[in-house]
Amino acid sequence: MARFPEAEARNLMKKICMKCSARNAIKATRCRKCGYSKLRTKAKESRGS
Repeated sequence: MARFPEAEARNLMKKICMKCSARNAIKATRCRKCGYSKLRTKAKESRGS
């Protein structure tokens, strides 16, 4: 992924809204875009088959 840990943390430490797929802050409890309360953490590994 990223070449250095600071960039990797900036890209991966996010939460994703399950409804609209917006990126949110890691501390968020509701989506900033649609207000939906079900957020998941961003996947750390790629989804290869």
